[in-house]
This record gives sequence, structure tokens and C-alpha cells, in this order.
Amino acid sequence: MKRIILMAALALGGCGIKSVHPFVPVTVKVPMPMPCKVTLPQAPAWAIDALPLGSDVWGQMTALRAERLQRMGYERQLLAVIESCQ
Repeated sequence: MKRIILMAALALGGCGIKSVHPFVPVTVKVPMPMPCKVTLPQAPAWAIDALPLGSDVWGQMTALRAERLQRMGYERQLLAVIESCQ
């Protein structure tokens, strides 16, 4: 019986202890994702689109080489836009 009374006293005594550390709000700065608002560059007028239908092979190859350089420049512009958002 003494054990039960002692256990009850200890159990009830634990409920009355005040917290040692009071609650203090802490501000945590967390980066929030923001939408990236940029304008995409205009696609250039591709060189192959300006060729007439009956153009010779030399003219087609020249236009294709020029278009390849145009596409490389356009891709660089697109990559620059993507990198500005990251």
C-alpha cells in the first residue's frame, strides 16, 4: 500500500513541474520558389525558309550551314534565359 501511495505521489508530483525553457518563437528564413517571368527571344527567320523551291544543292547546303549557325545562336539565347531563372 505504501508503494502505491509513493508511486501516486511521484506521478502527481511530475505534473506540477514548470518547464525550464520558456517558449520563444524563432524566425527561420526559408527560400520560397518564385515564378520566373522572362520573355523568350524571338525565333529568327531561318535561312532554309527563304530558299525558293527549285534551288540547287549548293544553295541548299549554304542555307543549311547558315541555319545551323542561327540555331546555335538561338539555343545560346534560350540557355541564357533559363540560367537567369536559376
